[in-house]
Amino acid sequence: QVQLVESGGGSVQAGGSLRLSCVVSGYGYSEYCMAWLRQAPGKQREGVATITTFGSTTYADSVKGRFTISRDNAKNTLYLQMNSLKPEDSAMYYCAVDPAYWACSTGKSGYNYWGQGTQVTVSS
Repeated sequence: QVQLVESGGGSVQAGGSLRLSCVVSGYGYSEYCMAWLRQAPGKQREGVATITTFGSTTYADSVKGRFTISRDNAKNTLYLQMNSLKPEDSAMYYCAVDPAYWACSTGKSGYNYWGQGTQVTVSS
């Protein structure tokens, strides 16, 4: 059974930092795309950052220079370091995985497994 479990969300003031984690278990692929996506109330879900098994990354323009995605393949864990947070970063953040690592980008919308989400709230 595949499970993705996120943690690390919370409430911070603008300018603060948070680090999200996502532990993946039971996933049978050795090479795959891992991603963070977010959805705020009344808005479409958007890709925030992606990373392949080989370490290739992509970022949404809105988070470039502030967020860093990383992964520990030995621990099957995905991270998102979020610095200089803004109120517009407030959303539910989801991690997701998909075997199509060759199509790993923030524009990708289809993932075969998702986590339950972790809430990030940034106050001004």
